[in-house]
Amino acid sequence: MEKMNLLPGKPLPSGATVFAGGVNFSVFSRHGTSVILELFEAPDDAAPSASFVLDSRVNRTGDIWHVFVEGLSAGALYLYRVDGPFRPFEGLRFNVNEYLLDPYAKALTQQSVFQGLEKRSSHPHHSDPDLAYSTRHSAEHFPKCVVVDDDDFDWEGDRPLNYALRKSVLYEAHVRGLTVHPSSPVEHPGTYRGVIESIPYLKGLGITGIELLPVQEFDEWENARANPETGERLKNYWGYSTIAFFSPKSSFSSDRVGDGPVREFKEMVKALHRAGIEVILDIVFNHTAEGNERGVTMCFRGFDNPVYYMLEDNRRYYRNYSGCGNTVNCNHPVVRTFILDCLRYWVTEMHVDGFRFDLGSILGRDQKGNLLENPPMIERIAEDPVLRDTKIIAEAWDAGGAYQVGWFPGGRWAEWNDRFRDDVRAFWRGDDGLVSHLATRVTGSSDLYLRDGRKPFHSINFLTSHDGFTLNDLVSYNGKHNEANGEDNRDGGNHNVSYNYGMEGPSPNASIERVRDRQIKNLFLTMLVSLGTPMILMGDEVRRTQQGNNNAYCQDNDLSWLDWSRMDAHADILRFVSELIAFRKRHQTFLRPEFLTGAQLSSHTMPDVSWFGPDGKGANWGRLDKFIAYRLLGSRATVARDCDENDFCVMFNASVSDLTVTLCPPPPGKTWERVIDTSVPSPRDILPPGSEEKLQNQSKYRVAGRSGVVLISKMV
Repeated sequence: MEKMNLLPGKPLPSGATVFAGGVNFSVFSRHGTSVILELFEAPDDAAPSASFVLDSRVNRTGDIWHVFVEGLSAGALYLYRVDGPFRPFEGLRFNVNEYLLDPYAKALTQQSVFQGLEKRSSHPHHSDPDLAYSTRHSAEHFPKCVVVDDDDFDWEGDRPLNYALRKSVLYEAHVRGLTVHPSSPVEHPGTYRGVIESIPYLKGLGITGIELLPVQEFDEWENARANPETGERLKNYWGYSTIAFFSPKSSFSSDRVGDGPVREFKEMVKALHRAGIEVILDIVFNHTAEGNERGVTMCFRGFDNPVYYMLEDNRRYYRNYSGCGNTVNCNHPVVRTFILDCLRYWVTEMHVDGFRFDLGSILGRDQKGNLLENPPMIERIAEDPVLRDTKIIAEAWDAGGAYQVGWFPGGRWAEWNDRFRDDVRAFWRGDDGLVSHLATRVTGSSDLYLRDGRKPFHSINFLTSHDGFTLNDLVSYNGKHNEANGEDNRDGGNHNVSYNYGMEGPSPNASIERVRDRQIKNLFLTMLVSLGTPMILMGDEVRRTQQGNNNAYCQDNDLSWLDWSRMDAHADILRFVSELIAFRKRHQTFLRPEFLTGAQLSSHTMPDVSWFGPDGKGANWGRLDKFIAYRLLGSRATVARDCDENDFCVMFNASVSDLTVTLCPPPPGKTWERVIDTSVPSPRDILPPGSEEKLQNQSKYRVAGRSGVVLISKMV
């Protein structure tokens, strides 16, 4: 490498930034005494081609170390080393022999930190390795940071779509798992480009947004266990262990050279936006891949351990509210700035439309781990002017015991509503005493969100997610079957609210499979006619199975991947779900921005929602058993443009017995027509516009056991 001229540089912006004539490097370290920037020629180089020791008198402003390297350009590879006190009992873990990733790195090369760990360590078998000061350093098995020029991409006028939450239908998917299965028809399986190739399918399904499991760079090789059934090494498939928050994962890209992953990610976002599909990222600010005191130093720990992490009173150890060894110190001012910079980057430079925050309650803990009443981090995200139109969704709990569903602070946050999940599952399983709970869930969970001024759409209604059973397995297994994870089936939750309907797992009995099909339709129907924002798990629409594994975080194989052949095998379910999504999107009644009240606007109008039992009389909540029916007044809405010309009658029968239900009368001049009945064989189970069936008997309807029905009012 030619000799390069160094200038003092500037403290902002953070990271490596391309300017005319060179690259500015800027990194934070408060307690470090020396920072070394090293440049590399190739991704697998063990030693740098150039090394620059920054002068604290010239290259430091406050806690920011910076330098401008003239003649350097995009594509350059670099790492840091930082010297300082190594006093673990005081929380200081500086080691000048450890290579460190730039916390603001926008791309990484593909090496695995964990695969090269034994070769890097000077004390691989030390009884207290965190107290041993490593004297060996090599970058051969360490990923390199890549200098990226974000201005060198033509967005062609693309902007985030910013759909209203209440009009959204989300689809939780894994970039690799969506298209990597051998049955996938794409040319670039398991990649961002593969997602682009899958757009016709996603668009045909009707979803408005894809919520991607973590795409910020992580190391799938951190899991060292093996599958006891096959001997195959397990992986970190889900990716909830970030090592570079600004970097799209390189192995998800078909182009893995230099800034190829960044470009391909941007191409994916641009293509999805052209198809009318938003991009929401599942992001993991609660912990990092560095683990606890016995973990691997690769970034934050080596720059300033007590700033980036919550430490115990004995500062050798880490507070662990994430269940993953460490907890990010989210409400330290420096870390708050880092998190906001990261979110702004993904919105402004990568054009994403929103974020789902894993274990979001950790964002509300102070530096001692206490939950704050008005957490600065959560409030800053909600009020940040750059993020104002960005969707922000919280998983409103953490592994430290916090549970804030309905109480998550910060005003405009939406939440994953696990109360919706569990109540709807239990009702359709046939549990007793769930009717009133179901009524609350389908009308927007006012018990959770009305009290603090939020709206029904702040409830993210889901039945399944990556964490837990798939919808197929929910109706096929009584218990979890996680033996392949290598933890003796101890991992994963035991509260699944599932039922197998006569046989554990796949059944050759056609009657069992018919019941399962109907229950899947019932669950989908309930979610998609409920007020709130629905979220579908990848593959549920074609009965994707994980063979009873409810914690497939380590299964990068066909257990987790979407088998595209199921689209033919379960075409009836796929058609039902697609038509159901279209039905929801056509009718503003199911997209109301306000809670239903059951009140009349005047003496001349009916209530916006009316409840009744099988006898057609008003609901007696104490006596209703596994059946609920309600009428939605379509003309009742907050603003005129949201009015629906139709009224709807919705009936759910979770018992095994058929019921002859007395219907409430249709509006004057209209008749009831059947649009959905999950007991009717496909394709008559859901009828497209114009083919609804007028009821011959306008006063009675036989609702089959374990079925859901939707009637629509039409002019005579």
